[in-house]
Amino acid sequence: MFNFSIHARDGAARAGSFSTPHGVLNTPVFAPVGTQATVKAVTPAQLQELDAQLVLANTYHLFLRPGDELIANLGGLHQIMQWPRPILTDSGGFQVFSLAKMRKIDADGVTFRSHIDGSLRRLTPEDSIRIQENLGADIIMAFDECADPSNAAYAREAMQRTHLWAQRSLAAKTRADQALFGIVQGGIFPDLREESAKFISSLDLPGNAIGGLSVGESKTDMYRSIEVVNAILPIEKPRYLMGVGTPEDLIQGVLRGVDIFDCVLPTRLARHASAMTRDGRLNLLNAAFSADPNPIDAECSCYTCRHFSRAYLRHLLNAKEMLAATLLSIHNLHTMLQLARDLRQAIIDGQLQNFADTALERMKSRPHAGREPFGKAGKP
Repeated sequence: MFNFSIHARDGAARAGSFSTPHGVLNTPVFAPVGTQATVKAVTPAQLQELDAQLVLANTYHLFLRPGDELIANLGGLHQIMQWPRPILTDSGGFQVFSLAKMRKIDADGVTFRSHIDGSLRRLTPEDSIRIQENLGADIIMAFDECADPSNAAYAREAMQRTHLWAQRSLAAKTRADQALFGIVQGGIFPDLREESAKFISSLDLPGNAIGGLSVGESKTDMYRSIEVVNAILPIEKPRYLMGVGTPEDLIQGVLRGVDIFDCVLPTRLARHASAMTRDGRLNLLNAAFSADPNPIDAECSCYTCRHFSRAYLRHLLNAKEMLAATLLSIHNLHTMLQLARDLRQAIIDGQLQNFADTALERMKSRPHAGREPFGKAGKP
């Protein structure tokens, strides 16, 4: 049911396919994030028109609201979202440690207060798996603990708990139609990352994830951590870099052997008047665009760029019209999805390094009025 095939390799990078009950993922693949069982500002039909292959939903948020049992009673995420393609759910671990108002960690799990209403809640590895089985995603994640990446003592403790919780997650899993991925932790410390990668690999799960990155560490530390981990994770299993998704990070991750990415950045930037391009980020509130008849990106084939000007989009933003978020989200998602497709084709053609060098240089060397760096992506 879950099979990963590698069709081409170029250096450490791979072009592959991962089969799931709701379709095949052609990798490298970028997944739009649907935190609350919806990708903000766009419809499922628009996501299909963009040819998004995979959508991520958030276990922590859906556990708190509307509740995983209600979702199960309504037919699961695929039914309520009207999304026929694969879905991935995270374990809830990152959100517990970043959003909960209060949390107490013990060997068994985490007790926390909901960021919504302050109610006291608890999550264990068994709870996380039960919730994800109710949600019904194709790919589910082992419960993990995301630590401060620069605190060696805490990173080791969190890694050890993550390993124990991965074993318990595997033991709790009952559905054969869901692929459980383990998560490698260990902060920015190569010895911890190596230890964690070896342990998670030993569980022989259908796929493996790299967690605890893009949480404040430097790009150098992030890329080095990916290299350490991917030198150990099995070649024949897909590798998922969690919550990392600027165009630069997508390119650098693929160069280092990552297959699956997700990030809130495209829709978050869209809601803040920013358009993603291969040359950087455009702030469309900039006065330079007030009478600009050009599309966001003349090279882009998305619905927004085929029909609307920068001037019109700036008008929508100033008028606080909801359509602005939709049109910018369509464009930003298209930009990331197309970049993943282009990276896949470059691997197949044996031209990945040339493609990557050209794309990365372009991001650095084309100044433009209203153009800004991408900045931090953050997590849902």
